[in-house]
Amino acid sequence: MRKWLPLVAICLGAFILLVDVTIVNVALPRMADDLNASFASLQWVIDVYALALAALLMVTGSLADLFGHRRLYAAGLVVFALASLACALSPDAAVLITARAVQGAGGAAMFATSAALVSATYQGRDRGVAFGVWGAVNGAAAAAGPIVGGVLTEGFGWQAIFLVNLPIAVVAVALTLRVLPARQGGGGRGGARLDLPGAATFTLAAAALTYALIRGGEHGWGDGLTIAAFVVAALSAAGFVAVEARSANPMLDLALLRRPSFAGLLTGALLYQMAAFSGLVFVSLWLQNVLGLSPVGGGLALMPMAGTAFVVAAVVGRHMHRFPPRVPIGAGLLLISLGSLLLWATVHPGSGQASLFAGLAVIGVGVGLSTPVLVSAAIDSVPPARAGMAGGAVNTFRQLGMTLGIALFGAVFTARLRTLTSSGAPLHTAYAAGIDRISILAAAAALLGAILILTLLRRRPASEVSAGEAGAPSASASAEEPVTR
Repeated sequence: MRKWLPLVAICLGAFILLVDVTIVNVALPRMADDLNASFASLQWVIDVYALALAALLMVTGSLADLFGHRRLYAAGLVVFALASLACALSPDAAVLITARAVQGAGGAAMFATSAALVSATYQGRDRGVAFGVWGAVNGAAAAAGPIVGGVLTEGFGWQAIFLVNLPIAVVAVALTLRVLPARQGGGGRGGARLDLPGAATFTLAAAALTYALIRGGEHGWGDGLTIAAFVVAALSAAGFVAVEARSANPMLDLALLRRPSFAGLLTGALLYQMAAFSGLVFVSLWLQNVLGLSPVGGGLALMPMAGTAFVVAAVVGRHMHRFPPRVPIGAGLLLISLGSLLLWATVHPGSGQASLFAGLAVIGVGVGLSTPVLVSAAIDSVPPARAGMAGGAVNTFRQLGMTLGIALFGAVFTARLRTLTSSGAPLHTAYAAGIDRISILAAAAALLGAILILTLLRRRPASEVSAGEAGAPSASASAEEPVTR
């Protein structure tokens, strides 16, 4: 049993950082009342966390490379816990948003190192088992967020969704310092430097684009600040490309984007996260604001997605190396598209929570199939020397997909709500129409991702498959952590 304690420490951190992507969803109505917050502010409470994760994953991977994975993982847990406490004590939306950004920074340090810690701690058959469990936790955590959030919000108040992180983080830190080896990776890259210009331009581009989408939905696409934000986003993205092309230690080697399989995986990862999780925010609002469900009821209504995601990831994940990566990822995206179409077909003004069951269950199966394979497929698609960078990039694009998805879906949802309510339509009709639109968008995003994955991904060499079957998956075993080289 003792040999699995390091896995417990790693999975505890992975669970709280990923569950916090969606745990806020069902608490939004209570937060809005207590903090007197606008809908745009509520979007930022969710978006800024995912944005910080996306922007800092590759940078914190570089720090881990320089200072050690265990050290940075423990530091990330501490930052995450302190930021969670600040979130719970926030007196207004501005403080909460700021604390969530810091929480995301701590989460990035944990996310950038957890897979590397698993890889360095376990060997042979144990490594396959460990990655199966780790993949199941990753696959189910974000889906379980609304359920955990509902129980805590109704039982103890919305502050509890952040306070619950504290004891878990304390246990994870204690285990990390006690059972993980003191030196696991890092410290060995002589002359390596952080790509601060690349990190700054990437963060500015992502933040400006997210702000533009949120503000456009609230104030119109011709609004001066909306247009200015789009311009800043475009200029920053161009600056990022220019910086990376000239950097001796780039955060992302642009040459990798010339590989169709890698470029397709990055786009597929972004569309996957957008399609699977971004719409949950608005479904949660419908469940509570229209159907009158409690936070617990709202969370339980999303249980079909969390349950199927966990079961499929746990049962199937360890066997996915037997298939070319495009099969589980492409099939998962197709199922997410199908599930979104089921939501579009079943949710209407007279619907109840039961109308969500089939669609969410199908989406959960798709999440369980795709999640355990995304990172390993990205790593397999590039040279070994760029494996860590590839892992960081695909996780970055996953979180960026969540951020942009909430902003884009929020703009569509808000516009639909405003149009129908101003014309006299009842609230339940307006909400159902909004979910109708974002379900179609999610289905289209997932379908596009599936097409890209199935078209662009190449079959792994037989030698890599054989290595995986021997209990040491090539991707997971090499360097799934985000690092620069």
